[in-house]
Amino acid sequence: MAQLFDCIIVGAGPSGLAAALYTGRDRLNTIVIEKFAPGGQINNTQRIENYPAIKDITGPDLVEKLYDQALSFGAQFKMGTSVESLKRLEDGNISITTDSEELLTRSVILTPGSSYRKLGVPGEVQFSGSGVSYCGTCDAPFFKGKNVIAVGGGNTAVEEALHVAKYAAHVTLVHRRSEFRATQVLVEELQAASNGKGNISLKLNSIVTSIEGKNKVESVMLHNTVTGEKESLPCEGVFIFVGTVPNTEFLKGFVELTEHGFIKVDCAFLRASVPGVFAAGDCRVAAAMQLATAIGDGVLAAMSLKQYFRDPKWWQVPVSDLLMPSGW
Repeated sequence: MAQLFDCIIVGAGPSGLAAALYTGRDRLNTIVIEKFAPGGQINNTQRIENYPAIKDITGPDLVEKLYDQALSFGAQFKMGTSVESLKRLEDGNISITTDSEELLTRSVILTPGSSYRKLGVPGEVQFSGSGVSYCGTCDAPFFKGKNVIAVGGGNTAVEEALHVAKYAAHVTLVHRRSEFRATQVLVEELQAASNGKGNISLKLNSIVTSIEGKNKVESVMLHNTVTGEKESLPCEGVFIFVGTVPNTEFLKGFVELTEHGFIKVDCAFLRASVPGVFAAGDCRVAAAMQLATAIGDGVLAAMSLKQYFRDPKWWQVPVSDLLMPSGW
């Protein structure tokens, strides 16, 4: 018979590592399952300066600290293992099938993270982390005084382009359509910043076909989808804001997902649709997609898990009732 764990955490990114630290400290028998290596996308970040109280650290260094800390409190790790399916059993426990075995657990914290949607053009992978960025909030200060390209047309693209423009000398926002999908108030702010007085210009009906350079980003090649014209545009950085894809394909049919694949949770306690299952970090609905909030999510999920163990009926109590002073 398979060993029964108190908690299985799926994913060893910042959320999963933070959750493992807290469940380990609570002496819960915890194992973290990770398909690749600890850290996830944060491993690709060479400099983190917006994590509170830590002014300057690399992604891999922060991951190492989080991993060692979780280990020190007894969390176990199973690396190089893919989770294929999950099922809640009649006794309330949850069966997790991996590519090598079946595991049983009283609870699950889902932290599989998400992946930035890529353009899929030459040079994108080559310069990722060294000129190509997918997070303006994270990396804009590194492009202070430089000319950069931003790509996208949704809310995130416009918000991030406006943020990057606070640091960069000039931002050229490239969008494949003639109109933006972003909300009107953001579009108006963008137009105000691109009317000749600001430091943003627009390239509409255009797509990036390649990112070019020798040892660093030097230019992008653009293709106008209306005229067919090709143009080489010099730049020192490329910000790609074309969305994220949650790594939740394996969860279809187990928990409720949004149409875009994000895990539905109540944002107060991170409870998913299946009792005993929590979701934290970039994989969940309404995630802020930031390192600090991802770690906070992992902590919150671990704390909520304890309440579920104390009283399984708590799962059915509406959030509005739990937020009352006597509800927690």
